[in-house]
Amino acid sequence: MKKEATTFLGFVPQKDIVYNELLPYKDKLDEESNEFLAQIKGNLGRAVQLREIWPGVLFWTRKLSTYMRLYGRKFSKEDHVHFVKLLYELVTIPKLEISMMQCFARLLITLLKKKELLSREDLELPWRPLYELQDRILYSKTEHLGLNWFPSFSSIYSSVEAVLKALIKNCRPYFPESATQEMLEEWRPLMCPFDVTMQKAMGYFELFLPTTLPPELHDKGFKLWFDELISLWVSVQNLPSWEVNLVSLFARLANDNIGYIDWDPYIPKIFTRILRSLNLPVGSSQMLVSRYLTNAYDISHVVIWISALLGGPSKQTQTQLSGLFNSIASFFHPSNHGRWLMKLMKLVQRLPASVVKRLHRERYRMPTWLTPVPESHLLSEQDITDFVESMKQPILLVMFSKTGSLDAAQALQNLALLRPDLVIPPVLEKTYPAMETLTEPHQLTATLSCMIGVARSLVAGGQRFPEGPTHMLPLLMRALPGVDPNDFSKCMITFQFLATFVTLVPLVDCSAADLFTCHNSLLCSASAEFEDFVLQFIDRCFALIDTSTLEQTREEMETEKMTHLESLVELGLSSTFSTILTQCSMEIFQVALEKVFNFATTNIFETHVAGRMVANMCRAATKCHPAEALKLFLPHCCNAILQISAYEEELNEEELDKELMWNLQLLSEVTRVDGDQLLLYRSQLVQILQLTLHLKCKQGYNLACKLLYHILRSMSLIYPREYCSMPGGVQQHTDTYLPIKDWGRPGDLLNLGIQWHMPSTEEKEFVFYLLDLLLKPELQHLQKHTQGEQDISRDDVLQSLSIVHNCLLGASSLLPLLNGEPVIKSIIQLCETNVYTGVDYDLSRENYREDICKVIRPLLHHTLEHSEDDIKSLFSIIKIINDLLHFKGSHKHEFDSRWKSFSLIKKSMENKLHGSKQHIRALLIDRVMLQHELRNLTKEGCCYRSVHQDLINDLLRLSTSRYSQVRSKAQNVLFTALGTYSLCCRDVIPAVLEYLDPDRTDVTQQQFKGALYCLLGNHSGICLANLQYWDCIALTWPAILHSGMSPSMSLEKSSVVRLFDDLADKIHRQYETIGIDFSIPESCVEVALKMMKSSNPEPTPCAASEQEELEGRKRQEQKNKDSVQKYEKLVVDLLDSLYDRNLLWKFEQIAIGFLSLMLRDDHPLPSSAVLFFVESLNHDSLLVRNGAISAVSGILKQLKRPHKKVAVNPYDISELKTSLHSLLAGDRPDNQWLRYDSSRLPCSQQDWNECCFIEKTHWGYSIWPRKLLLYAPLEEQPKQGKTREEMNESEQIIYDHFSDQQFIDQFIQYLSLEDRKGKDKFSPRRFCLFKGLFRNFDDAFLPLLKPHMERLVADSHESTQRCVAEIISGLIRGSKHWSYSKVEKLWALLCPLLRKALSNITIETYADWGTCIATACESRDPRKLHWLFEMLMESPVTGEGGSFVDACRLYVLQGGLAQQEWRVPELLHRLLQYLEPKLTQVYKNVRERIGSVLTYIFMIDVNLPHTQPTTSPRNAEFTERVLARLKPLTEGEEEIQNHVVEENTEGDQDERTQAIKLLKTVLKWLMTSAGRSFSSVVPEQLRLLPLLFKIAPVENDDSYDEMKRDAKTCLSLMSQGLLYSEQIPQVLSALEEISRSSSWHARYTVLTYLQIMVFYNLFTFLSDAKAVSDVRALVLSLLEDEQLEVREMAATTLSGFLQCNFLSIDEPMQAHFEALSKTRLPKRKRRELGSVVDTIPSADLVRRHAGVLGLSACILSSPYDVPTWMPQILVDLSAHLNDTQPIEMTVKKTLSDFRRTHHDNWQEHQQKFTDDQLLVLTDLLVSPCYYA
Repeated sequence: MKKEATTFLGFVPQKDIVYNELLPYKDKLDEESNEFLAQIKGNLGRAVQLREIWPGVLFWTRKLSTYMRLYGRKFSKEDHVHFVKLLYELVTIPKLEISMMQCFARLLITLLKKKELLSREDLELPWRPLYELQDRILYSKTEHLGLNWFPSFSSIYSSVEAVLKALIKNCRPYFPESATQEMLEEWRPLMCPFDVTMQKAMGYFELFLPTTLPPELHDKGFKLWFDELISLWVSVQNLPSWEVNLVSLFARLANDNIGYIDWDPYIPKIFTRILRSLNLPVGSSQMLVSRYLTNAYDISHVVIWISALLGGPSKQTQTQLSGLFNSIASFFHPSNHGRWLMKLMKLVQRLPASVVKRLHRERYRMPTWLTPVPESHLLSEQDITDFVESMKQPILLVMFSKTGSLDAAQALQNLALLRPDLVIPPVLEKTYPAMETLTEPHQLTATLSCMIGVARSLVAGGQRFPEGPTHMLPLLMRALPGVDPNDFSKCMITFQFLATFVTLVPLVDCSAADLFTCHNSLLCSASAEFEDFVLQFIDRCFALIDTSTLEQTREEMETEKMTHLESLVELGLSSTFSTILTQCSMEIFQVALEKVFNFATTNIFETHVAGRMVANMCRAATKCHPAEALKLFLPHCCNAILQISAYEEELNEEELDKELMWNLQLLSEVTRVDGDQLLLYRSQLVQILQLTLHLKCKQGYNLACKLLYHILRSMSLIYPREYCSMPGGVQQHTDTYLPIKDWGRPGDLLNLGIQWHMPSTEEKEFVFYLLDLLLKPELQHLQKHTQGEQDISRDDVLQSLSIVHNCLLGASSLLPLLNGEPVIKSIIQLCETNVYTGVDYDLSRENYREDICKVIRPLLHHTLEHSEDDIKSLFSIIKIINDLLHFKGSHKHEFDSRWKSFSLIKKSMENKLHGSKQHIRALLIDRVMLQHELRNLTKEGCCYRSVHQDLINDLLRLSTSRYSQVRSKAQNVLFTALGTYSLCCRDVIPAVLEYLDPDRTDVTQQQFKGALYCLLGNHSGICLANLQYWDCIALTWPAILHSGMSPSMSLEKSSVVRLFDDLADKIHRQYETIGIDFSIPESCVEVALKMMKSSNPEPTPCAASEQEELEGRKRQEQKNKDSVQKYEKLVVDLLDSLYDRNLLWKFEQIAIGFLSLMLRDDHPLPSSAVLFFVESLNHDSLLVRNGAISAVSGILKQLKRPHKKVAVNPYDISELKTSLHSLLAGDRPDNQWLRYDSSRLPCSQQDWNECCFIEKTHWGYSIWPRKLLLYAPLEEQPKQGKTREEMNESEQIIYDHFSDQQFIDQFIQYLSLEDRKGKDKFSPRRFCLFKGLFRNFDDAFLPLLKPHMERLVADSHESTQRCVAEIISGLIRGSKHWSYSKVEKLWALLCPLLRKALSNITIETYADWGTCIATACESRDPRKLHWLFEMLMESPVTGEGGSFVDACRLYVLQGGLAQQEWRVPELLHRLLQYLEPKLTQVYKNVRERIGSVLTYIFMIDVNLPHTQPTTSPRNAEFTERVLARLKPLTEGEEEIQNHVVEENTEGDQDERTQAIKLLKTVLKWLMTSAGRSFSSVVPEQLRLLPLLFKIAPVENDDSYDEMKRDAKTCLSLMSQGLLYSEQIPQVLSALEEISRSSSWHARYTVLTYLQIMVFYNLFTFLSDAKAVSDVRALVLSLLEDEQLEVREMAATTLSGFLQCNFLSIDEPMQAHFEALSKTRLPKRKRRELGSVVDTIPSADLVRRHAGVLGLSACILSSPYDVPTWMPQILVDLSAHLNDTQPIEMTVKKTLSDFRRTHHDNWQEHQQKFTDDQLLVLTDLLVSPCYYA
């Protein structure tokens, strides 16, 4: 097979679509595909050579993707590589428009998708062009200024980002081996953890680092970075946003290199972090740090990582995984619900799929060039069993959860592939009872959907699960009651269940067969029940139909449609029924057929609901065995119809006889069978058609039309005749063949044996006979009507149209498409692709498609002129036009929904483990049929001919008609047509715009609206107003603006206003900067030439001559020039309409919006537009002003002069002549010169010039970049202080306006107004405007602005302060390149202003000043701003102006310092020194601010690998000093009261009060740093723990004062922290010490702290045996605490630990509790009546209670099941029911909890108890009866 194909094709195809081989016309395909491929190669190469990127290259790359849809990768390896290289070159053309880039990228992704086809030897792709592309788009420097517009959603449903990611992912395997090293050199310098660049670096690492290198190249691959990044990951404790990228990278690395990396040391850490990122609620009162939610790991990465770690020699992963599921098992229980549930569901659903994928790769996949998994790390059978065991429990719980039965079904489907014997029995155990129950239908739906998932594994049985098939019949029989008319969802799931199982099994009665083996004999005898099953099913269906007839439900209502639910039931019923009959043996079929026939012919149904269902059942029966069934149905129906219609008047009735209707309906459905069977009855059918097509009754002739349509379709289409699961249909058993062997067998692709129906000559003859007989007279009829020769009523016109439409639909596959002259020409041939679909058109016959077209167009014009309100006929005509244009036998939307349902069924039944298309036969046949339909629908880039032009113009006329329904229907058809024909949009646009022309007076308002809708387009299709071509936009945009003056336009109508809003909005969202430069680089042409030289198939046409190439170049240069001209002309047109006096305000705004879209970064805006925008800065309208501010910022960016940079060696500057070759980050000698040092500040012209300024903060923290670029000295930079004469026109315009006193006054006045009260914030746009002004024009405008700034600073209003803050930050940032003298003057002006501003600061303005200073300091060298820092450091906390001003000043200072990160250690030290004495602040707001400032001061002190200790302040030293000052509190024993009066009285307060004040500030600091810093300083914080435990309250009560609440929050946050394994002993010893404290509050809080800490670090604890025993000892000792509350909390903690399997219930523990609970209590002494009861419990009572609590903890630890040890403990407990309090209470509570949690499944649970135990229990659990 392969050999022959190869000889014909001339090459070995890479991977073609197998389904093409099964099409009935497969012999013609090779020739066709070769011709097509040759065209693509020739024309694509030629288009690149002639430099015609549009339409040439774009058109032919689209053709290539069509080719791949039709034939797969059916080209030689050589061509494959050529295509990939060519597209890679095209994607990376620097100035390409985004939409084109996306087109090329999508195709390239498809070409690279199957990476096994091309190995690294075949292909190598560079990585840098992709990096530049990604950087240019995602980190665009100009997008925020509006110089680059990217569409915010592209019409093809996926963002630019997603496409780029996918592209890089698919190119990654082919990066060269040197790539890793180069990438590390490129991005390591960005790794500064305090900066946003860290996120960028990690993002790039995750995307680009190649992980699929072969083992011998690992040294050049991951070994270069693995240790560094994994140690970074291990040491980061607080989930920064980039940790997610690391996890994704590690998961990919693990998956690509199974067995080459030793993950064992990291496994506990990995699982601890996975558990943490599920964000499960633990403990009684929990505060979540918000970043834990936003930055949690993506489950899909986690799953890949886990599945890659399984197996291997150490088995550690499986242990931890079982631990993970055990510890979270109780969260899966259906009664628990929360926002974390979705994550757990995802985990459960995806993990089995991922493991199956891995197993497939190890055992079944064809070996490829990718590295195989080494022997030692393959998954063994034992590994798989362990894995399935650990997943089983959670999944059985998830089955019934609120959201999860579908997730569970998918998981079970995959697990059943691995171990059917472990998974299916427990599901069956749950399914049988669920089928019996009547009260809990949700159980049934859940279990059935899970059974559907495991169906194939069950039926196939196999050696692991041989008893599987025996469950088949019981399941089928018991499912039947589910066909229940009263419960819709149950009914649907039952249909799905039955259909799934029956598809897998031929229903044959084998009970008479000789007994082959004893195992089969069971099945053979059972199979006798099949017939019974089928008949019972049919009875059930009849009952369902009887309850849903229309008469009894809605006789009185008008609606004749089925409700949505009914149509779903109908669909389920008919598909299940046809599946069952298809799988039946002939004997069973005969019986079923009789039954259905009798039912259908003895009753008469109404035709809407019940009738449709019955007719569908009959159709299903006839489709299975047409000959047998037609014998019964056809004669019966025909006779009935002829008999009734024998009376003449019956035919002209408005209401037809019910029986006639029903028989007609039945006949119309029964004829949907193989055409050759219908030929036998042709005379009867023709007779009936002639009788019924002209019935008077609408319903009647519609049914007749349907009959005609079905007859024509059956005769003329190609389709498979049967979908049985066995080729050749179901056979009876013979001596050699036993059908049972075929249960669950997949279809065999190589011999599917599809029986096709191909239209025979007779059938075609009959089709044309019918058309001549029935269609021709109708057409003549309509023609006479149009010409006015005979007048027909509307109803008759509609009837004729209906017949015409149905003829067209039925026979269209035999009618050739419309033909005519092409309308547009191009230099590259844009030929259409004609795909052969098995029909050879007979051109000798009349082409009815053209005849219909010739009749329908005049009719349409006639109708529009004479009876425009005949809406129904117009609807019909619109449908006919649509089908004339496109229809060849299948509709796109039907095809799409079939494709969708095919994928769904395939997914629910596929076998991912063995792969290689092992689907059931029916699915494979369906897929082949879809392939045929796909070929039928392929019509991309059809040639646009004159016929189409006429029809499209008609549609346009309909789209602007008077009635809105007609308009919207016609518009939808129009949009489809526009998408089909290449280049027809340009033809349509002028026609649409005519309606908007303001000079026309004859346009009605409806036409105006219709035209606007045509421009708007529908949500998925083309938007005419925004086609990405200059010629289109140049027409549409000005026309939209002028339409505002059209007489038919009125802004009173809200619908019109809304339309314009939508239009403007859509254009803004979809617009992307249109290219001006369409050049194709030489490198691209070289690749194209290589492709043109390859043979097999030879490219047609061949390469272009030099002459042509020259012309092509000229044409391209001309095109670039034209584009620039069109761009400038469009700007001028827009301006003209803006300067038009009559323009309405609405359109003025739209025009300004359009104009702002015209800004671009590769061509300056024409100066007329610059003038307009600068003048608009002082426009009356706020919207216009804001638009102008944005635009002018962009214009200033365009005018910015480039500054020269030079490369330097950083080691020369640092006076360390050589580099230290070590990968250390942080504060090193060679980056010391970057840091702020007040003794070496540049304070004179000379220092300033000699100083090397590095503006970006992250340079130098990690390693230095290979080329460090600094700005060249001042002399080499562009000249400062240009005079007006030296400026260009646009610059002069800006200069003149901003030098004009009046303009500036007005401008500042507008800026200092408020926009929306209380909502305004510091505006980055205005900042950009000022920054641009001062950057481009130096200090030219400062003299005019200075008085304004001084005035504004003095005014304390919110809006004036904001305005001056924006100006100042712009000034500081804009002065980046000023000379020293100008800068000095500037600061002399600014310092006093800032001082004044900071002293006037108010609650409204402090945020703006903070932003102002932070913005001013961002990415600036601190030594350049030393005036600012010194001024801010003067004395932030002085107490002048009250506490509030202090807090604000700190805030502003913090904003500046935080931007400087690690480069100002000296300032941080000074600040800390200054703050330390002031930590005892009284005011809350100052305390909070100081806390926040401290966080930032210590932020730089990180504990990361390969990082030098910081020179900034260190956390540890500070904590030491604080602890010393808190001594008075730690030493005393008494309660710490917050008794400080809120006022700073001078005078000695005692140390204690001071310490309490200090403590409050420290708490604030601990709280803020919990979520922000990278690593928490555990050893130091531990020493504060005792103090916190002492203060934290026990109850949840908000009435406590601030200090206690803060202490509680701190504890909650600290307990959630991630611990390193070496910190665990320290924490435990601290807790142990506290647990001996005298305050019971502290002891109680130890327990709550312990719960959360252990759960959040579960696996780290578990990997350290000593830690586990310490925790256990701690809890057990607290169980015997003298304070009741502590004992109870200890019991709760214990039961929690047992529940999450941290501790296990073993013999010693049980014995310990038993012994304790048996402690003897002393006899009670009889006391005298007045004596005081002693309240302290005796030690004995405490111990006895401890024992009881311990036992109760054991019971409560398994709320959903009954382990073996439980019954005994329950009995033991019951002995204590009459003990003294508090024991009695404990026992009662335990028993009632036990009863509550085990009540649901008590039936199962009670089997675990012996009879005696049950007696005791029932006594306890049933409440006593009061009437006994």
